[in-house]
Amino acid sequence: MTGKLITIEGTEGAGKSTNLKVIVDTLREANIEFITTREPGGTLLAENIRKILLEKGSEIIHEKTEVLLMFASRMQHLSQLIEPALNKNIWVVCDRFTDASFAYQGYGRGLDLSIISSLKDIVHPQITPDLTIVLDVPVKIAMDRVRKRGKLDRFEQENLNFFNKIRNGYKEIVKNNRDRCIPIDASKSMKVVEEAIRGSVMEFIKKHN
Repeated sequence: MTGKLITIEGTEGAGKSTNLKVIVDTLREANIEFITTREPGGTLLAENIRKILLEKGSEIIHEKTEVLLMFASRMQHLSQLIEPALNKNIWVVCDRFTDASFAYQGYGRGLDLSIISSLKDIVHPQITPDLTIVLDVPVKIAMDRVRKRGKLDRFEQENLNFFNKIRNGYKEIVKNNRDRCIPIDASKSMKVVEEAIRGSVMEFIKKHN
């Protein structure tokens, strides 16, 4: 038996970091062994790539360079952390995964989705998240939340149109992957959002544990 891969997705300001804790608490209550990680990142090399991707520098990063860096980070992350854990029957909770590449570099940047699909087939042909929580929130609300956090990274400095494209991209991803994607209205109260996530994760655990 292998572990399960649970991912959480959404635009900037959707509340991923906060609600990842809900997933973690639910797994802990069910006595499931798990690790948490994030993308881009998760290993020393992948975290260094993360810095390149998020820091606003003087050189513009081409959209193909961006997606290649994302998948380079992902390859390292998978080989060094995610796959070894899953093979030991340890569940993995990941803040973003390949759906984010489709949403950000595909729908957001306008990169041909077939390029991202090809990279996915190279990097992880056999691995697909077992459960994906997709947090949806109107872009203006999300951006207001982001600005309150202070200093913005390279992605957070993008315009509203970019994030509207990403939001619509996530809606397409949910529509095309209803077997694993659970959309959550993250504009509702924290309590309502937490209950929806906890309920979805508990139902998943009952089916697979």
